[in-house]
Amino acid sequence: MTIGAQIAWDDTVLPFTLDASDIRGRVARLDGVLDNVLKQHDYPAQIEALVAEMALLTALIGQTMKLRWKLSLQVRSSGPARLIAMDYYGPTEEGQPARIRAYASFDAERLDPQADPFSQVGDGYFAILIDQGTGTAPYQGITPLTGESLSRCAETYFAQSEQIPTRFALTFGQSQQAGEASRWRAGGVMLQHMPKASPFASGEGGSGEDGLLAAEDILSEDEGENWTRANTLLDTVEEIELIGPTVQPTDLLVRLFHEERPRVYDAQPVVFGCTCSADRVRQSLSIYSAKDIGTMTTEDGKVTADCQFCGAHYEFDPSTLGFEAEGAADNADGEA
Repeated sequence: MTIGAQIAWDDTVLPFTLDASDIRGRVARLDGVLDNVLKQHDYPAQIEALVAEMALLTALIGQTMKLRWKLSLQVRSSGPARLIAMDYYGPTEEGQPARIRAYASFDAERLDPQADPFSQVGDGYFAILIDQGTGTAPYQGITPLTGESLSRCAETYFAQSEQIPTRFALTFGQSQQAGEASRWRAGGVMLQHMPKASPFASGEGGSGEDGLLAAEDILSEDEGENWTRANTLLDTVEEIELIGPTVQPTDLLVRLFHEERPRVYDAQPVVFGCTCSADRVRQSLSIYSAKDIGTMTTEDGKVTADCQFCGAHYEFDPSTLGFEAEGAADNADGEA
């Protein structure tokens, strides 16, 4: 495989269908974008792993977002990893890349450096939020945290909230090629079976953990056979095939699913991107009075704000903030 072909698949999500199985899916490769997401913060190794897994899930799920839609994935828990939050912004125009950003909140004193990363996530919930833009009501779905990984939590979410059988096969971590510096790489495959009609009767308990729905509760017998066959094939994937960089996603699909007649579509490029700005910070402070703004003012007479996602730092003249602002804002008083 040439270096040019390798670069062509870096930071992309490739959608596909398995025509023989009524299954759709996506293959994701996150390389430089994952490095950019993680270098915004100095996270412990376990938090980095959770953010990397969440970034991969977000890219795979977000590929279906339409222009200018926003997808947010959140995990909130009682464990040392209190919050993992990811945002996916659909392209602003056709042909443009999607953007992702991430933020994690954790209790460093409670982290166990020897434990599995997911064990640092306690009781809580997995949430997906979709914002279609001005004039629409945001969608929100929430399910309990279950299983042994964030990807299992996402599978439970789709089964329970959407009644769509879903499977993720993911791998991520630091990798190093000869003559290159170590860098984060991640790769994964997502499968979804779209049933024509669900046999599940509302009000009944599911066969999954804590009575939640599982794939077998949703699919008919024929659909279940297709789903089982595709999952059995996916079970044969190797981590090096998922993460690349020497196996093209198209070759991977042929290797795994050639009998299922895979059909690929245009790949979606993904980049790191944050939407913070001085104007957005100013707008968020517009609900406060001059007295409130005064309590936020530092000893040197400034109001400061830092973006949790990208670390950008902003400084403002307090007289230009709030609904009692004295005059027009000075464009120079907010800086990244």
